[in-house]
Amino acid sequence: MHSQPPRLIILTTVRVTLLTFFRAQIRFLRSAGFEVYTISSPPSAETGGDTDLPTFPVAMHRKISPFSDVLALFKLWGVLRRVRPHLIHTHTPKAGLLGMLASRLSGVPVRIYTINGLVWITSAGFQRRLLIAMERLACALATNVLAVSSSIQQITVNSRICPSWKIRVLGSGGSHGVDLERFDPVSCAPEREALRSGLRLNPNSILLIFVGRLVRQKGVEDLAVAWRGIRDEYPEAHLLLCGAFEERDSVSPEVVEDLRKCARVHFVSGSPDEMPGFYAASDICVLPTWREGLPNVALEAAAMQIPIVATNAPGCVDAIEDGVTGILVGVQNSESLKAGLRRLMDDAALRRQMGQNGRRFVAERFSENRVSQLLSEEYKRLLAGFL
Repeated sequence: MHSQPPRLIILTTVRVTLLTFFRAQIRFLRSAGFEVYTISSPPSAETGGDTDLPTFPVAMHRKISPFSDVLALFKLWGVLRRVRPHLIHTHTPKAGLLGMLASRLSGVPVRIYTINGLVWITSAGFQRRLLIAMERLACALATNVLAVSSSIQQITVNSRICPSWKIRVLGSGGSHGVDLERFDPVSCAPEREALRSGLRLNPNSILLIFVGRLVRQKGVEDLAVAWRGIRDEYPEAHLLLCGAFEERDSVSPEVVEDLRKCARVHFVSGSPDEMPGFYAASDICVLPTWREGLPNVALEAAAMQIPIVATNAPGCVDAIEDGVTGILVGVQNSESLKAGLRRLMDDAALRRQMGQNGRRFVAERFSENRVSQLLSEEYKRLLAGFL
């Protein structure tokens, strides 16, 4: 590459996305010779200052907010004019749209927008049309578009949001990959016993784990219906819910009450640092989601040798090999979900085999190092004509 290191900006709407998903990738890119800058909303009480990952703070809101969005666009333009990056890479819809607009206005030569998921799939009416229009504009302003999975790429092209020549999937997909040393069932074995003891599980207990926002589109209500049958048929079954209820797309109060009053349902916040231990304590992962881009939960569970029962929604079909690493069931189909869970709960040998297959599947396709290496090569390929 050129003697002057190429300047790169990675842009996300909120800072926690940078800290949780891209810290290792940024280290890799720096070691590969890139001068990396980041932009996201200012640090919150939860994310802290974190001097290890210096960031230009630009307040951005996930919801559409005309005044705030115009202000953010102006601030982004100012940062880009100051840094003058050779390449900008944006993640998440709002950062993608504002980042592509600002970088086009400021003349950044290589503009990459990653589609991590398609919110509009489960929207309707005016909101759906608006979300599709925003995606189309972000893709039009980008010089290159990446999709995190083949199913998302296909839907994007078929919906005429982005032309096929502009969008691609790197390797098997993913935005950042899985840290196989951190998500390692052997090193996390001691945590399994400690956590199961803390939950008062006996050796015969089967622990199901759900990880994600506790909202309708993650299939929480579908899971609650399936759980009512499971808890009656399997007295030793327990359910661990890692996440928080949210007001937007909220679960019905009756479902929340039903889950909370069950002594065998356990609620934890599920911070990123705790997740390997929670997976280690579990026997089956359940993901009844209505839509995904490429579910990190499925890949992390597989790395921990935990089989998964998930819907055949976009994204999930790329992260799970049906019958090999897990079981795919119908979307919004609690009976199908219950049948998939029963099959794994009744067959310990199948759980072990799928778990072993899952670890190999992730190691071959979605390791953190592989995803970062492919991205670094893509950056260098795209920058070749500008440096």
